[in-house]
Amino acid sequence: MSAIAIEQAPAPARRRVMPGFGLTLGFTLSYLSLIVLIPLAALMVNAAGLGVAGIWKVLNSSQVLSALRLSFGGALIAAAINAVFGSLIAWTFVRYDFPGKRALQAMIDLPFALPTAVAGIALTALYSTPNGWLGVPLEAIGIEVAYTRLGVIVAMTFISLPFVVRTLEPVLEQIDKQYEEAAATLGATRWQAVSRIVFPAMTPALLTGTALAFARAVGEYGSIIFIAGNLPNLTQIAPLLIAINLDQHEIGAATAIAAAMLVLSFAILFCINLLQAWARRSGS
Repeated sequence: MSAIAIEQAPAPARRRVMPGFGLTLGFTLSYLSLIVLIPLAALMVNAAGLGVAGIWKVLNSSQVLSALRLSFGGALIAAAINAVFGSLIAWTFVRYDFPGKRALQAMIDLPFALPTAVAGIALTALYSTPNGWLGVPLEAIGIEVAYTRLGVIVAMTFISLPFVVRTLEPVLEQIDKQYEEAAATLGATRWQAVSRIVFPAMTPALLTGTALAFARAVGEYGSIIFIAGNLPNLTQIAPLLIAINLDQHEIGAATAIAAAMLVLSFAILFCINLLQAWARRSGS
């Protein structure tokens, strides 16, 4: 009996769970390149045209250093303030029902909907003297907000608050109350239950919201220029300084300041992302 050669059928091609990966990845990379990567690359190339000496000369001026310190320092302070009070607001919205809750939740989103210039005018009218509703009583105790660095931080805090609240709310809703109740039956106090059960679970989301708040505040322009007063070396922010250089056709100086903001923002956000990854690993 002659042997019959049995040819082995070729193995079926390995199929991906989600089809169209190559097409979607190509579209994603193309879109990100057009919207994000190419403009940022053009910014860095234009700044590099000044040379190291030219960039150093622009960035080493007292006016630029003061503006960068105010923009980044104020944004970090505003993000830290919103990390604390935004967490309390999100906790209140998720865990409690009270009259006017829907109205307050809608008010949280106002900084998203309001034009930044409108927010700046409203804050200036509120905190200015001698006619501001809050400016007059605050001035009576020696606190000035409008046209000071404190006013810059107030504006940054106002426009970046929703990022923390809206990032934390879905995470807090997913935390099962049974864990807290179990901790209470084991003798844990309310603070121990929150610090050891709730806070570790919400830490990655809190860091994400804080990073978003910082990013929003550091690049804010419209709401700040009205309440800041824009005094050089005092209340002038970096985005305004970029706009001034562009108006004066100093393209190189404007791109140098913008490139410095880009590098500093990336470094700070990278550190926050590292903290977020560490919090997620330690919590898992």
